[in-house]
Amino acid sequence: MERRCPVLDTTGRDIHAETDFLRAQGHAVQVELPGGVLAWSVNTYEAVRQLLAEPDVTKSARNHWPAFINGEIPPDWEMISWIAMDNMVTAYGKDHVRLRRLVGKAFTPRRTEAIKPRITALTNHLLDALEAAEPGEVVDLRERFAYPLPAMLVADLIGMSEEARAATAKVIDMMVDTTVTPDQAQAILSGWRGAMAELIAEKRRNPGEDITTDLVTARDSDGSRLSEVELTDTIFAILGAGSETTINFFDNAITALLSDPEQLELVRSGRSTWDDVIDETLRVESPLAHLPLRYAVTDIHLDGVTIPQGDPILINYAAVGRDPALHGTDAGRFDLTRQDKEHLSFGYGPHYCLGASIARAVATIGLSSLFERFPELSLAVDRQELVPLPTFIMNGHRALPVRLTAPVPAAVS
Repeated sequence: MERRCPVLDTTGRDIHAETDFLRAQGHAVQVELPGGVLAWSVNTYEAVRQLLAEPDVTKSARNHWPAFINGEIPPDWEMISWIAMDNMVTAYGKDHVRLRRLVGKAFTPRRTEAIKPRITALTNHLLDALEAAEPGEVVDLRERFAYPLPAMLVADLIGMSEEARAATAKVIDMMVDTTVTPDQAQAILSGWRGAMAELIAEKRRNPGEDITTDLVTARDSDGSRLSEVELTDTIFAILGAGSETTINFFDNAITALLSDPEQLELVRSGRSTWDDVIDETLRVESPLAHLPLRYAVTDIHLDGVTIPQGDPILINYAAVGRDPALHGTDAGRFDLTRQDKEHLSFGYGPHYCLGASIARAVATIGLSSLFERFPELSLAVDRQELVPLPTFIMNGHRALPVRLTAPVPAAVS
């Protein structure tokens, strides 16, 4: 009887059960994606860490995925936006080094420090709006706080107006939805490229103190020229990566703390820190679940499993931090006192997240301010009633209903 590959659940109904199942099958397991496309899911900490550092792994479909090169992947494939980009993330070899060096100039420690007052201002603005709710009122904290805070901040960083950001946000939401149709997939691709082209044109007319202006200027500096496509796709990658992952981080961190009063008390008492919350959340509830796609430049050997040259690969980030081989039999338990909170949610090696320090600053300021302003905040439903996002790419909820209590007035600076 022919052995059939597991089909990834496009609805994201139970990501952790699915990743536990895949991890039990081995370090790397072939799975079926939308459209019947086969890819390798890499499921253990050891294998993922090896693969992320492996020089013979690329994210460039146009150079290293034969099925894409030969036209076997249709232009309306449901996941086309994830492979059609030409930016720092998908570049390979010298091109990756060139683009990462250019983008890295926008994520200096100086910029991280400079952005902190803006993070505080945006956080207070959102919390002030929440104060208008009646004590005891149920609000969607994902929509009212977890979503807009990182989204508005990243828009600020790239110099995008609030109106443009709101319009583009709908495109990003659809891009991570793995239940979209081929027609929707085509609209997503044209939608975000059009929005980024408008932003770039605006920055050419009116340069500002933002990353887009920096990258436009960099096209003609130091002999390191960005093509127009690289410029467009790189800015979109910053927008998407900087917002979606942090949105889901907030969602998961708030859910974990409100679901376990003993863990929340550890933070309130000072026995645990917000850094503990950040790393334990990223370990147990990676905001990225299954990230598409990488490709094997040569045959890749992972502890008895060989991924053939040219085959596509998914990194199963949701499985990494919960790997019992690394964190024991209770790896799936949220525990701020855990000494080893090792995770790979910011990546590893040459693709380590350039914006990690900014993400940590947003997380620390946002969470600490939220729980200081609303100390009696509580979930309005049982955690099991929260509905997951319709995707196997991201790990979060459609909504986060909480009950607000009388706020503590914000300190006047």
